[in-house]
Amino acid sequence: MENNQTMEMKRCVEDYEVNPYTMAIVPLQSGRKIYSIVLEKDEEIIVKMKPLDIVDRSCRYFGSSYKGRKEGTRELMGITHKPPIIVEPSHQIFLFPTVSPTSADCTWLSHSHIYSHSTAGNGTTKITFQNKKSMHVNISKGSFENQFFQTAQLRTIITSRMENKDSNKDSRKTNGEEVIFEYLFDEKKYRIDEKTLF
Repeated sequence: MENNQTMEMKRCVEDYEVNPYTMAIVPLQSGRKIYSIVLEKDEEIIVKMKPLDIVDRSCRYFGSSYKGRKEGTRELMGITHKPPIIVEPSHQIFLFPTVSPTSADCTWLSHSHIYSHSTAGNGTTKITFQNKKSMHVNISKGSFENQFFQTAQLRTIITSRMENKDSNKDSRKTNGEEVIFEYLFDEKKYRIDEKTLF
């Protein structure tokens, strides 16, 4: 995928929320403004928002914010530099930035869609997605792998905690009868199926 493709070649929208089909959010320079090209499994979409604004909007759509998700990663893993974030765990939506999220060159990648990666030369990395489409990103293979594996670790932590919800029921006996106090929300809705991380 090349950033210099014209806007007329793609569907253009004013705003966007990351969803299970989102593979990458790539910055697009348009005059003095920065927009985004969103790569989904079956199409590419021009969004009139900066990549970080899309990420923040998506976090808010699912009840948090980018700042809140970033703080969550710090609490769980101690990562403060280019942290991966949870957007929505039940649909396996975990994103990580290629460079500083505030940089105009930052691309966001969805961990679950990445199939493989390889060195592309000149400090770039070729990413191949699960649907076999590929793109080049301006990040060295070593840096990419660090970001990729940190996100895998975050997914493992969250998956483990969500799967342990079944064992977190408060059980006590009252008048000879066992009373189970379950969570008031539907736990199945928040469960992540066991899948390979990459």
